[in-house]
Amino acid sequence: MKNNKNTLRLAMLTLAAAAACAQAADETVIEQSFRPYAKDKPSFAGLSAGMTINQGNVAQFKDILDPAFYGFIEKGWAELKVGETTSFDLHPNYVEATRQGMDKIQLGAKPGEIKGWVAGRPFPQEPDVNDPRAGEKLAWNYKYGYNWGDSAAIQPFYWKFRDMNSGKVERTIKFNFHFLNFTGRVNQDPMPAITPNPSDLFRGIYVNVLEPHDVRNTQLLIHRAQDDLKRDNSWLYLGFQRRVRRLATGQVTDAFLGSDLMIEDFEGYNGRISDMKWTYKGTRFMLMPFYNHNDLSLDSETHKDSEGYQVVAFGGQGGCFPNITWQLRKVYEVEAAPVDAGHPLAKRVHYMDAQTFTVPRTISYDRKGSLWKTFTIGQAHPDHHLPVNKGSGVSIDDSFSMIDVQAMHCTSGQFKGVVDAKLSPPEMFSVQHMRATGN
Repeated sequence: MKNNKNTLRLAMLTLAAAAACAQAADETVIEQSFRPYAKDKPSFAGLSAGMTINQGNVAQFKDILDPAFYGFIEKGWAELKVGETTSFDLHPNYVEATRQGMDKIQLGAKPGEIKGWVAGRPFPQEPDVNDPRAGEKLAWNYKYGYNWGDSAAIQPFYWKFRDMNSGKVERTIKFNFHFLNFTGRVNQDPMPAITPNPSDLFRGIYVNVLEPHDVRNTQLLIHRAQDDLKRDNSWLYLGFQRRVRRLATGQVTDAFLGSDLMIEDFEGYNGRISDMKWTYKGTRFMLMPFYNHNDLSLDSETHKDSEGYQVVAFGGQGGCFPNITWQLRKVYEVEAAPVDAGHPLAKRVHYMDAQTFTVPRTISYDRKGSLWKTFTIGQAHPDHHLPVNKGSGVSIDDSFSMIDVQAMHCTSGQFKGVVDAKLSPPEMFSVQHMRATGN
């Protein structure tokens, strides 16, 4: 009897030790995923905060630049100011949701299928180059990331269409953009989901044009289903026609309002996981556009704000490059090739930030495999931005530049991003709202 008790006690101790080891291993995964710079910051020979990378010294930094931006500096089109690597800590509730979901989430049999996700980062483990679906897992981490948190607004949002040779600004469009997560909510009530949600939506995007007059009150509404295998429902309201029409699938890859962006380009990638074949190409340290907005030399000449807020300034070739600082950061390189043979692109190469899972750099290649467009989305630390954004844990989209290298043309973006639930109520994300606003 005594031997049985000792055996049982030993078994319980063994199970407890195993559970403690598993918990410790999980915490290590969480720490590595959300705090990659807690112990050591990345470094590279000759690189230091405060320096400028230009045509004269860019060759020595080729290994930490993506090939497109390396080419821009090599040609003298842009210079790159180096900042100190800093941690962009996501909201603790998002981290905790990831912890609660650890090892409970699995990919389905087909791309676009996922099981067990409620909230947080689905796959916080380091990607394995030998895993044929590693790229798909990283894509899910992006889709279910904390970009703009549970909801946010960009108001106003200025797009400028620029001739890259002359620097002439051909057109300026002023927008309001709104984002809302219907599920996976971790910070704004209601959590974890908005109900009722009869269409089982994951996310909504609503866009309204404020200026100029000829496109004023043009509106775009995107509904993304929780089920990735379902196509987005998208509607466009044209102010001069005063009617709402549903967008055809192919229109998300057309130039949006004559810009250099497709609707599918929004936020780095604005489409379904199942629309692409995702391939993980490796992990590396790269210079990425992360900075403190309030520490920059900002645009004091245009778009003056009644609250004193100033947008990011632009310079370089054609005025197509944001005047920001770049940090050396841990990055996942992921290739996304369209499943549809009729897609205008052969592939995009996304450089995903390993801490935030934003996509600050993307290179797009045409059907012939030639470099076509390159997308930069500047990421601002929320604690060095608008007071309302402090403590939000949102890596703030703060500037963008989409460059068409074949047409020598670009579209630049200047933001006022606000993380405030009151600005993006659920009723805004409806066709009825578009009609009411339009009329």
